Amino acid sequence: MIAVPLLERAAAEPDGWALRGDGDDVSTWAQVAEAVTRLAAAIQSYDLGPGRRVLVVAHNHPATVVAHAAALLGEASSVPVNFHLTAGEIEYIVGESGARLAFVDAATEAATREAVAGRNVTVVRLPEAGIVGADLDAFVDGHDPIALHAAQRVIPNLLFTSGTTGRPKAVQLPPKTIGDSPDLTGFLAHAGSHRLVSLGAHLVVGPLYHNGPLTAVRLLVCGVPVVVCGRFDAEGALAAIAVHRIESSIMVPTHFVRMLALAPEVRTRHDVSSLRSVAHTGGACPVDVKRAMIDWWGPVLSESYGGTESGTVCSINSTDWLAHPGSVGRAAAPFEALVLDESGNELPVGSEGRLYFRDTTGRGIVYEGDPDKTADAHIAPGVFTLGEIGRIDDDGFVYITDRFSDMVVSGGVNIYPAEAEQVLVRHPDVVDAACIGVPDAEMGERMIGLVQLRPGADTRPEALLAWCRADLAGYKCPKELRFVAEVPRNPMGKIDKKTLRQTVT
Repeated sequence: MIAVPLLERAAAEPDGWALRGDGDDVSTWAQVAEAVTRLAAAIQSYDLGPGRRVLVVAHNHPATVVAHAAALLGEASSVPVNFHLTAGEIEYIVGESGARLAFVDAATEAATREAVAGRNVTVVRLPEAGIVGADLDAFVDGHDPIALHAAQRVIPNLLFTSGTTGRPKAVQLPPKTIGDSPDLTGFLAHAGSHRLVSLGAHLVVGPLYHNGPLTAVRLLVCGVPVVVCGRFDAEGALAAIAVHRIESSIMVPTHFVRMLALAPEVRTRHDVSSLRSVAHTGGACPVDVKRAMIDWWGPVLSESYGGTESGTVCSINSTDWLAHPGSVGRAAAPFEALVLDESGNELPVGSEGRLYFRDTTGRGIVYEGDPDKTADAHIAPGVFTLGEIGRIDDDGFVYITDRFSDMVVSGGVNIYPAEAEQVLVRHPDVVDAACIGVPDAEMGERMIGLVQLRPGADTRPEALLAWCRADLAGYKCPKELRFVAEVPRNPMGKIDKKTLRQTVT
């Protein structure tokens, strides 16, 4: 047996609260430990195939956290799936992951069952309140709590991130996030060293299919109580911080924008003095927004810049940011930051160019089952890019100034225009289409589509947007469509999106 903080806390304070949802939805340490370990035993004994993948297609509920934690302790790899996806999009992930088990909720059950029709996949519905329910109870029936051992496997999450081809690519959580050791001993040592483990209650405000919010799963296993917001509401989040004396959270700049938009009397109504660490990810935070948050909450903000593929590559705390406003921080071990020109030559300090990172372990980033995409992301072994342009100052602080990849970051969500472009050009009235990100005060960016219609076509934008939404999750579709006489392309046939972003307002 091995000492697992979740189980130790359940033994020490069985009636203390461990996991909260909205309203009166609260579970004790004893209840959570029982639910997680019994579900882990059921998952461990289930025939999951060689990859041992388990889909979790569910909204933010306490039971969603339990499902992820049980997979982690049940020697399986949970695959967080965006609950906005259509059945066709989920079907692709099922095929790529090889999953044979899927946890869903009431809102995602129908699409998931359609996605797995004809496949050897069992679908289990999670409760939307509490952490036990009829469907889940039937799945764990007959299983005693799992006997955890030091050497048992911990298999990293498998997450899907899209690319320029428009098809999501699978990436395992890198060692930076989950640790180098493949066993429970190594995982607990790595997770236990996380700065948030030493703090009190953690608040989840982002969707539990993103890597940042999924930190809550690892924290719960390490004995940190967790509050899960079903959906983000600016005042509701402030109320949760005050009522539950929240000490840590992970947010995106859009959360800050929405909280700052509250009336002053609403903001001051809620005591946020318990906060000790609020990390933000998911795109650049406007300087004025971040300064206002530090003025309000104090120097508790830190920024983590990176990607699902890499984990955090740069980080910066409030004190350093105030001295270097706009920076995403210095490179975080084991990474080193480089600025290169288009020929791959390193540029001097202060010069703007393509931003690369050298992984001193030699690993770089890995797209599972796609060596070509993995190779395309690297300019040399272990030297990769996240697709952005930047500079490094004399003190080693990195600044992001532009992007040379097509990715759009809206509200902390990565959107890859190629997916929408490919759907749009399949419409019989469309000759060509390009989707680009334009600035948005609340979301950071929003995606618009530029569409060239066939001569004589009278299709309306609303019809094309409906065409898009039939195949893609709504967040992947353009927020606006504009008709153009021609989509400009260079002699090689590639759309010059940097120029388009500069000319389209």
